[in-house]
Amino acid sequence: MNLLNVLLMAPPAEGGSGIGAFLPLILIVVVFYMFFIRPQMKKQKELRKYRENLKKGDKIITIGGIHGRIVEEQERTFTIEVEGGNRLRIEKSAVAMDGASEQLGDKR
Repeated sequence: MNLLNVLLMAPPAEGGSGIGAFLPLILIVVVFYMFFIRPQMKKQKELRKYRENLKKGDKIITIGGIHGRIVEEQERTFTIEVEGGNRLRIEKSAVAMDGASEQLGDKR
């Protein structure tokens, strides 16, 4: 038996319609959407905007924790310069948005 069969076999509430039996399930779905799905979608949208607005000279932190400055921008990648003058090519999707400007400071 699957969940739908079990829910359909449940006796309706006394004097109520079948929708009353589904009200708790509907409320759970609404709460789940409001507290989990919607905030995550908003965060992803902000992250996408942040990555699109990055340009040459911006300081970044990668998801792996590498600190650097963008020296070249390609279609899907950045070339960043890290301490010691080394250059790394990273995917744009590897850039984190965890307050890069506050964490890096102006040491260069």
